[in-house]
Amino acid sequence: MREISSDITFEVSADQVASVRVARSTRLTVHCGAVWVTRSDDVADYWLEPGHTLRLRRGERLWIGAEQGRAAWVAFATPARVSERVADWATRLAARWGIHARDGWRTV
Repeated sequence: MREISSDITFEVSADQVASVRVARSTRLTVHCGAVWVTRSDDVADYWLEPGHTLRLRRGERLWIGAEQGRAAWVAFATPARVSERVADWATRLAARWGIHARDGWRTV
C-alpha cells in the first residue's frame, strides 16, 4: 500500500489493483485510461474516465483498478496554498447553491 502525502502520478497496470492511503486531503485526476475506485467508508464505487477528478479526504483508503484491460495513469494533487483551499471551499459552496464556476474540473 502506498501513502499519498504529496503530488504524484503513477500507472495502474491492467492486471493489478493499487491500494493507497490518503495522508492529506487531495484530488485524484485520471490522465489516461479508465479506472474504478473503491473508497473506505463509502458504499459506492466510482468509474472515472480521463479528465474526471475525485476529491479525497485525509485518512481514507482507496483501491484503484484499470478498466477495459488497459493500463491507466492517475495523478494525486495536494492543495499547495491556503488560497487554493479557500477557492475549493467557495466552489463547493457555490455548487450547493447551483452556481458552477465552469473551471474545467469535473468533481464526482
